[in-house]
Amino acid sequence: MILVTNNEGTLGVPTTARMLANGAGGLDAIEAGIRLIEADPSVRTVGRGGWPNILGEVELDACLMDGSSLRTGAVGALQGFLHPVSVAREIMRRLPHELLVGDGAARFAAEIGAETANNLIADSKRAWQAWFDAELTEEQKRAWPNVDLAPLCRHAIDPEVGRDTTVFLAHDASGAICSGTSTSGWGWKYPGRLGDSPIIGAGSYADTRYGAAACTGAGEMTIRCGTARAIVLYMKKGASVADAVYEAVDDMRALQGGLISRVTIHAIDASGNHKVAAVNGAGDNVYWLWEGQGEPRRCPAEPITITEGTARVSPTARYTARS
Repeated sequence: MILVTNNEGTLGVPTTARMLANGAGGLDAIEAGIRLIEADPSVRTVGRGGWPNILGEVELDACLMDGSSLRTGAVGALQGFLHPVSVAREIMRRLPHELLVGDGAARFAAEIGAETANNLIADSKRAWQAWFDAELTEEQKRAWPNVDLAPLCRHAIDPEVGRDTTVFLAHDASGAICSGTSTSGWGWKYPGRLGDSPIIGAGSYADTRYGAAACTGAGEMTIRCGTARAIVLYMKKGASVADAVYEAVDDMRALQGGLISRVTIHAIDASGNHKVAAVNGAGDNVYWLWEGQGEPRRCPAEPITITEGTARVSPTARYTARS
């Protein structure tokens, strides 16, 4: 068994590890751990207490994936509910769909009796109001919210610098591999923006046969590269978990324009190995690791620096395809 989660998973990792040790399934253990993080307002990038969008509204994204069935459940831009990860789980259970967003996600959450919440806590409202008072012209304030948001969003200062989505990867006692994510997204984002967290194959992916991966940071980068799915595919083709991550990082070197920023990649394989790499990080990125016994321990991620539009080296020969 193995569990990998990022630093934002601190509140949930003891519960998830304990459940896995007691034989719980990966999805149950991940959901339970993430729910603790979503309900704690001290984690400012997940659930209640998450930073709002540029309109002052908290929009939440979450996703779960069962690596044995390849079923997923995901929600995006969900407002007014405390546990998007549990809404995502019910999408997987009750619907033939994989992803619901916005008003449709909120309607479904209400239908299933999901717990409601005002996720805009006082400190988030204060920070948003300070931005509003300082950055908008008097004309914009009078017309609000009927103003052009794109210029404001482009130049807004993100209050969450150095903080992230929470991601969980687990290999349970039955051999199943699962993944989970939850986030309030980028602070001061344009309304309706989805990062990679609810997008299967970008922010997370799990396949019990090979492994799983999940990403935090600038989701725009991993959406463009399909990073999580790519890592699992590299492992399918015979790469070690470390080489699969390196290949995915190499894919990012081709990015030009748009948002080129920091990303942290978390990955596990079906044999209990793992790799965490901080791309363009500050060098102090840490994650939690539990390997089936004892207590979870905090470990440093490997720092990797890439630059925009770097010419990619010819395909590597670090691994050979499976026969």
